[in-house]
Amino acid sequence: MDTTLLIIGGLLGLVFGGDLLVRGAVDLARRVGLSPLVIGLTLVGFGTSTPELVTSLQAAFVGSPGIAVGNVVGSNIANILLILGVAALLAPVVIDKAAFRRDGTVLVLSTLMCLGAALFGRFTPAIGAVFVLTLVAYLVFTVLQERQAGAAKPEVGTVDDKQIQPGSLWKDLAFIAAGLALTILGARFLVFGAIEVAQAFKVSEAVIGLTIVAVGTSLPELVTTIAAARRGQADIAFGNIVGSNIFNVLFILGATALVHPIAVPASIAAFDIWVMTGVTALLLLVAVTRWRINRIEGGVLLGAYVAYSAWLGSMAGS
Repeated sequence: MDTTLLIIGGLLGLVFGGDLLVRGAVDLARRVGLSPLVIGLTLVGFGTSTPELVTSLQAAFVGSPGIAVGNVVGSNIANILLILGVAALLAPVVIDKAAFRRDGTVLVLSTLMCLGAALFGRFTPAIGAVFVLTLVAYLVFTVLQERQAGAAKPEVGTVDDKQIQPGSLWKDLAFIAAGLALTILGARFLVFGAIEVAQAFKVSEAVIGLTIVAVGTSLPELVTTIAAARRGQADIAFGNIVGSNIFNVLFILGATALVHPIAVPASIAAFDIWVMTGVTALLLLVAVTRWRINRIEGGVLLGAYVAYSAWLGSMAGS
């Protein structure tokens, strides 16, 4: 298939898939009594991280650790600086204090775990098992905590009768399934097309993983976050970023390492993993200042991503 058609088809799949995914997820959250934040952290976060999982597994099996690790590290950087920056420029993102104290803690923990493994130089099956078990414990705790909060406050998660029609559960599930399928397929097309373009210019695997592949597989997060922000679902917009970054490290790197050990490229261990750690710290700082991310702060995040991309571009050209 022509490279241009791959990229255009991928973008269209991501746009339509992201909209369907958010629409179905929000309705399902209301129906089962869970908050939109939990749906953003779990269902949407997992769904939009699936392209990274597929890409990292494929890269590990063909012996391309630069793409496998760079994909996750680059995606987490792009999620915070590029995607959250764009979302905040469209509409200020309000942050739930209690939820962020829980989820922000897990985000910091997963980032430090990733940093430690990168400095060790290899993601082994044992490390992968620890990552996956940590994710399972986090998800169980999150769902139980939200259900307890819902039981204490019956009004949480309720919705007018006219907003939930009989039989519409299947419609919600169909939207979610179609959205996930389109985002995954669209991401695959886009990544394959982008890799063909990058290889034509003889760019290193690490740079491909950190830039083209990372941004390509992060586009579902971008589309769903923008769609959520435009629909006034700030919990999903922010929760999607936090949840995706947690999933990227604990599930994608963890599951990939369980199946196939991954060596960490020296260039990523020396610089990019530290950028990811610093960017996560920046997110915490911006979030807790006024518990909202305004347009000015969104512009700062976006500007930082432009600077980082420019640096990677200079390294690729040298």
